[in-house]
Amino acid sequence: MSAVNGHAARKTPATRKARVLDVAIIGAGFSGLGTAIRLREQGITDIAILERGDDVGGTWRDNTYPGAACDIPSNLYSFSFAQNPRWSRGYSGSAEILDYVHHLVDRFELRPLMRFRHNVKGLEFDEARGAWTISIAGKRNVHARCVVAAQGPLANPSLPDIPGIDSFGGEVIHSARWDNDYDFDGKRVAVIGTGASAIQIVPELARRVDFLKVFQRTPAWILPRLDYSAPDWNKTLFDKWPASQTAVRNALFYAHEAMATGVIWNTPVTRLLEGLAKAFLRHQVPDAWVRRQLTPQYRIGCKRLLISNDYYPALMRDNVKLYDWPIDKICEKGIRSAEGIEHQVDCIVFATGFSVPKAAAPFPITGAGGRQLDNEWARGAAAYKSVNVAGYPNLFMTLGPNAGPGHNSALAYIEPQIDYIVQGIGTILEYDLRALDVRADAQAKHNAELQKRLARTNWNSGCSSWYLTEDGFNATMYPGFATQYRAQMKAFVNADYRAIRHNAEFSRTVDA
Repeated sequence: MSAVNGHAARKTPATRKARVLDVAIIGAGFSGLGTAIRLREQGITDIAILERGDDVGGTWRDNTYPGAACDIPSNLYSFSFAQNPRWSRGYSGSAEILDYVHHLVDRFELRPLMRFRHNVKGLEFDEARGAWTISIAGKRNVHARCVVAAQGPLANPSLPDIPGIDSFGGEVIHSARWDNDYDFDGKRVAVIGTGASAIQIVPELARRVDFLKVFQRTPAWILPRLDYSAPDWNKTLFDKWPASQTAVRNALFYAHEAMATGVIWNTPVTRLLEGLAKAFLRHQVPDAWVRRQLTPQYRIGCKRLLISNDYYPALMRDNVKLYDWPIDKICEKGIRSAEGIEHQVDCIVFATGFSVPKAAAPFPITGAGGRQLDNEWARGAAAYKSVNVAGYPNLFMTLGPNAGPGHNSALAYIEPQIDYIVQGIGTILEYDLRALDVRADAQAKHNAELQKRLARTNWNSGCSSWYLTEDGFNATMYPGFATQYRAQMKAFVNADYRAIRHNAEFSRTVDA
């Protein structure tokens, strides 16, 4: 290094170099960690995991609301290659699932790959170099040949478009950003939303608050949760004979696959499930008027099917009231409903879910030729096998468009996606490709068939749900069995991709 007046010359931006990683993974939840594990098993080790938070866990780190739990059995909501023999319950709570995630990090020694507080703000592909530039809020850019967008669809909380939402003078809490320091005892509380998180929150709050008002836009179909406390002998059996746990896991998987015949398509099983749900409602809700409020007017499966044993009984408590009048606006002291009544409360809980990227990218993504993913997804997100998008080489997604499970564990879809992604990344690195890009015609053909199949599903049967865009395009769900999804992901069809080699040896550094 040269010197000026006895001092070392400072590097200019033009001379500063940044290393190019083989793989950058965005997100340290199940998808990101699973991808890192599988990549390293294939000898791909030049990896960084970019996580915007301070710890791993994704949605299970963020959702700490009372009663938070998974609605898939624990033995199915875990990786097949890293089963946990010591689940405490049939359906585990968020804290136990987060413990399992930490176990994965420790068992597979993933901590050195982590870059916490790396909030990705955008991606841009350099065609000449065959590398992605990843912009990070408040930090230097990261560069990688391949990027895996594994941040997941349940990452950013969604607030409803209600007038006056910023005018409330009391406490405001979103289910995904829970304030564990707030004292609910003796308070008047309103819960907006009656979806998957709300039916877990309401029973817990009902035991503590002075009065709870639950605002429902649309009732949900609810089935009983077949939960149980796992006995010690069960844990010992799974620990000593892992094949026994695999057998239970497989049984649970195929039981959920059977549910698809009534949840995804309109069949006699659909009527059977609706009859079961109505009988469950009659059993738990003696009040005929409340039953009427809670009875859906759409086909089961059109919206997310919920499971709970204690939501209906909570609504029957003397200190809980269900309201199905539309909300007109939020005021300084509470909520004004459409019939003109102002409900004064101390706290509003928004159990309104997440902003799922159905018609926009999760952050700005610039592909080949300067194309913008936001523009291409403006009428609805689309990808090839949920993993790749034409014009965005070397970019892979987990739980991308049309990978949503309506009846089975998300991990039954994530695992085959990860294996497929590992094949793609392995191809890029083995053959030193500048770009591996899915063909636009292959993507179009794939999606035409998907949408044709989706038109015959319960999700597209007429109700409004977070599965659909505003104009009714289903960019979220996969129209079939998980076994079908796994089958399509087994083969990496080279003919469906364009492979472009480097003209010269790839440089491991770029200008920072």
